[in-house]
Amino acid sequence: MDNTSELYRDLDRILITREEIAAKVRELGQTITADYRGKNPVMICILKGAAMFFTDLIREIDLPLTLDFMAISSYGSATKTSGVVRILKDLDKDIVDKDVIVVEDIVDTGITLSYLKKILEQRGAKSLKVATLLDKPARRKVKDLYVDYMCFNIPDAFVVGYGLDYDQVYRNLPDIGVLSPKIYES
Repeated sequence: MDNTSELYRDLDRILITREEIAAKVRELGQTITADYRGKNPVMICILKGAAMFFTDLIREIDLPLTLDFMAISSYGSATKTSGVVRILKDLDKDIVDKDVIVVEDIVDTGITLSYLKKILEQRGAKSLKVATLLDKPARRKVKDLYVDYMCFNIPDAFVVGYGLDYDQVYRNLPDIGVLSPKIYES
């Protein structure tokens, strides 16, 4: 898709290009490979937003690993979290005594991720780390939340693309862009 397509017209600007994303994901995959050498981590994709990042990331990790998926909601179709976290799809397998890496698209307020970490810790994971494509610390409400692996630190802007959406649209953009406020303020 070239950046003159219809979806790009709704962006104020491209924040991160597909080439920058690919380079950082490759680098992160190498780091996780080194950190987990000799282990078989369970990679948990948080649907739907992290699906593209997750798929690209696991192809860059040179380790035996297993995959699982969760769907969690605290936004609905809004642009700001409701603060109420709901599990829409839970894990298929037990994580007791497993090294777990949660893969997120974006860490924003930290409310959803903090809730998720508590649940997974209670389920007996041997270790639990978080890998995120984007970190937006300016909006953090959970101050003691630690992100172990991060590709990009971004400003406080509403971003879409590479899996991130507004009302389920824009996930298929290969770049990450700042959505024009006229789209979500109307």
